[in-house]
Amino acid sequence: MQCAPDIEQTKEELEDRSWWSEASCATGGAGLAAIFFSDELQDIAAAKRICAECPVLAPCLEGAIARREPWGVWGGQLFLNGHILQAKRRRGRPPKVARPEDALPEIPIPEHLRSA
Repeated sequence: MQCAPDIEQTKEELEDRSWWSEASCATGGAGLAAIFFSDELQDIAAAKRICAECPVLAPCLEGAIARREPWGVWGGQLFLNGHILQAKRRRGRPPKVARPEDALPEIPIPEHLRSA
């Protein structure tokens, strides 16, 4: 009698992760995980700046969209509940005058992923 294949293992086998070793975030060790999964705007901005210079931005973003990443910065975009957030602000009431330090860098989404 054959058992059904493990669905999670099958998904991982189908996804090409050969690019991971070339990712800019992979060179900083485990310490970088804190900024890529932070709620602080300064950390999110730092993560997005790292992604902006990354040679594998497109496959990273493509994989995050396919996996519906629950949160964090992937491929230069901020994810929450599997969707790309267009903006994020501090907790509480927004200020009357926007703080320049709260502005997140805009990283363009590659053309072939814009409709995803």
